[in-house]
Amino acid sequence: MKMILVRRFRVLILMVFLVACALHIVLDLLPKLERRAVRPPGEPGCSCAQPAAEAGAPGWAQARGRPGEPPAAAAEPGWPNKHTLRILQDFSSDPSSNLTSHSLEKLPPAAEPAEGAWRGRDPGAPQSRDPAHRPLLRAHGPQRSAPPPSPSGDGSLLARLFEHPLYRVAVPPLTEDDVLFNVNSDIRFNPKAAENSDWPHEGNEGEEFLPTGGTAMDAYPNWLKFHIGINRYELYSRHNPAIEALLQDLSSQKITSVAMKSGGTQLKLIMTFQNYGQALFKPMKQTREQETPPDFFYFSDYERHNAEIAAFHLDRILDFRRVPPVAGRLINMTKEIRDITRDKKLWRTFFISPANNICFYGECSYYCSTEHALCGKPDQIEGSLAAFLPDLSLAKRKTWRNPWRRSYHKRKKAEWEVDPDYCEEVKQTPPYDSPHRILDLMDMTIFDFLMGNMDRHHYETFEKFGNETFIIHLDNGRGFGKHSHDELSILVPLQQCCRIRRSTYLRLQLLAKEEYKLSLLMAESMQNDRVAPVLYPLHLDALDRRLRLVLRAVGDCVEKDGLRSVVEDDLGSDHVAATTTATR
Repeated sequence: MKMILVRRFRVLILMVFLVACALHIVLDLLPKLERRAVRPPGEPGCSCAQPAAEAGAPGWAQARGRPGEPPAAAAEPGWPNKHTLRILQDFSSDPSSNLTSHSLEKLPPAAEPAEGAWRGRDPGAPQSRDPAHRPLLRAHGPQRSAPPPSPSGDGSLLARLFEHPLYRVAVPPLTEDDVLFNVNSDIRFNPKAAENSDWPHEGNEGEEFLPTGGTAMDAYPNWLKFHIGINRYELYSRHNPAIEALLQDLSSQKITSVAMKSGGTQLKLIMTFQNYGQALFKPMKQTREQETPPDFFYFSDYERHNAEIAAFHLDRILDFRRVPPVAGRLINMTKEIRDITRDKKLWRTFFISPANNICFYGECSYYCSTEHALCGKPDQIEGSLAAFLPDLSLAKRKTWRNPWRRSYHKRKKAEWEVDPDYCEEVKQTPPYDSPHRILDLMDMTIFDFLMGNMDRHHYETFEKFGNETFIIHLDNGRGFGKHSHDELSILVPLQQCCRIRRSTYLRLQLLAKEEYKLSLLMAESMQNDRVAPVLYPLHLDALDRRLRLVLRAVGDCVEKDGLRSVVEDDLGSDHVAATTTATR
């Protein structure tokens, strides 16, 4: 009798185990089955991006209900049905369930920026009712005047600037040791050679990369051309056509996968495109007119997507060319993030707000919670996309601690804040005993002060080039936070070291002139971005004001130590005479 009971118990345990396994499999297959049921072939996907006026009583129960389902079976209007909740709250263990995305759509090439009111749009022009083009903020503050017409008649102040002799200084001749990659231009780019069998693709994507004439390098995708163009002196050349094309790719290429970036204090997403390029996505957290709250410490400030975009354009106008290309973009959170991500942790943070908007918050150190969720309108969100640098396995980078790093403490001060002779100590320590690295730090100091960026704790260089190379200006999201305040402590390295390149000094003087006004150049440079206007007008005014403060600081150094001690001649005497005359 006892043996019979033991056997029955074992059979019972086995049956419970089998039932649990079957239930688990069914629950895992639900999202895949739901997606197929919701979007049969030939039928459009989520209609939650439609205006409320067209959708009637909006709600996910209506937008994603099963075809043919009677109204009585639908969930309560304004709230998702149980199948949709299952999709939002769980993540399938079957990787293939996230590979079939029939609803990925590119933004229209001719799409107008969301805040067209700042760009001088014709008041009589009809206004779009598409939520993707709904203004994110009103045009408060002063309106900016248009750049003065150029003498050549093309009307571009930026083109005139780049024709100036100061912007035509050639880099030294490049050797094999001066380029990041030595490339055989006859080798064709073939993504299928390293293609993963799990890679999501539709149709014959390889046709996009077939050469149509010229060398095989002409058929390379723009992100690869950008990588190949990196050398000891610059991330990209002044007139590299691949950079403008790469900016277009960042704002329009089809996104095939999304994952959270590990590390960092705030949420960032890694997005992979159809042409195998990758970019770092930073979502919009503040409207443009919002300033950093006065009680916020610099290390807990928001990272602003528009600061990343503006930093790229400012870096290019200053002729540093040390910031990777960055472009703005409107992202459909449903089609371009949630439906295609394989990141389980990211997937589980999606939810629907009481206002019926799609939201998510991801995982990070700061501002990753339901209270700080990123919400669309209803599922459109604005952000910046920064092109990736070459993979570390191909081009190693060295990370350096910034000598003028802040304490990142609520009460303590860093050594440079209390020691006026701190720069002398720094200059005795390699690699800062070389004038090249100190002058690069001064360039970075000026760049950060113009943006108001206090968060420069580390910087990077390419390991291949050793110490005689430029500093990469990465992670500029905490710039442009306060237009009403100039943080003079950012200028301390310049004031303590009293060193600057002649080329930098002459360009700053040029940009302070009315005919080459920095704010107007920035406005023109950013006007074609998909999320233009990128900066609130008062931030543009702050650029001009801060530029004058930089020149005043250099002037004080010259008055104290003399021009020869302060200004490092990196142009040569003949070129200095020509450019000085042109500047005057």
